[in-house]
Amino acid sequence: MIPFHGNQYPGQGGHYESWFVRANDPYRRRALWIRYTQFIAADGGRRLGEIWAVWFDGERQVAVKEEFPLAQCLVAADRLAVEIGGNRLEPGKLHGGASLNGHRIEWDLRYQGGQEPLLLLPEDRYRAGFPKAKSLVSRPAVRVSGVVRVDGDALQLEHWPGSENHNWGRRHTDQYAWGQVAAFDGRPDAFLECATARVWFGPVPTPWLSLAVLRLDGRTYAFNRIGQALRSRGRYRFFQWRLESRAGNHQLRVDIEAPREAFTALTYYNPPGGNKTCLNSKLARARVSLTRAGKEEVLLSEHGAAFEILTDRDDHGVPISV
Repeated sequence: MIPFHGNQYPGQGGHYESWFVRANDPYRRRALWIRYTQFIAADGGRRLGEIWAVWFDGERQVAVKEEFPLAQCLVAADRLAVEIGGNRLEPGKLHGGASLNGHRIEWDLRYQGGQEPLLLLPEDRYRAGFPKAKSLVSRPAVRVSGVVRVDGDALQLEHWPGSENHNWGRRHTDQYAWGQVAAFDGRPDAFLECATARVWFGPVPTPWLSLAVLRLDGRTYAFNRIGQALRSRGRYRFFQWRLESRAGNHQLRVDIEAPREAFTALTYYNPPGGNKTCLNSKLARARVSLTRAGKEEVLLSEHGAAFEILTDRDDHGVPISV
């Protein structure tokens, strides 16, 4: 059984681990992303906790981050209980605040509901050495309520669709596009998690691998076996992505896109050394087509999709905010 919430740090070597909650306004182009992270460099240098928050409002983003010594961080091994510099995350609630470059975001939030955990990888991969980065949705399809203050302005959230998530690893995936839709327009029961990625073994990259899991009508459609991931067609660029996959007689096509102005650029430390840039939007448009038994069903989200690209490139044109 995978501990979906607890600390995965093996006690030695480099490691990153994040717990994050995201939510989208169901009516307007507004979204919130809050991340609690512990980071341990492989060379024993950086050992710290990070608090991240990004408020998305149309084409405006406010991004903040604060760092704390690892001694000021507490993470339970057997349950969701994270405290970083006094900022707390536990089942169904999170509280805290962070400042950067004259901006401040504070939050006092509760979330309820949700589905069973959704595994983006096949379950056996979470105990295997490959891939080195693991990701899952510990609580999909929650509804988030409470107060967020952005630069002093109080904003009320009422039952915004979102998710609670957990990822960790000894190094970041070398390149990826990641997407998630917590509620499609008119279909609040549907939930999508997907990724297209590749990693390097020394100087040699793997083929592109594309994985997806869709929950719809009370069923889980998994397109995530390694063989399927290799056969899938997933390609992305700044700032568009298409993924196509097949599992038995089920076919899936995902199109996700957002304008450059809907992204912020974040700097992620990499445990082996160096940094990665995460182009991060929570206001993307998603169109998902599922064909089953010869019948196609189309799901849309006009502005509720998460869309991230992890890259080493610097020609994306998005200013680095953190």
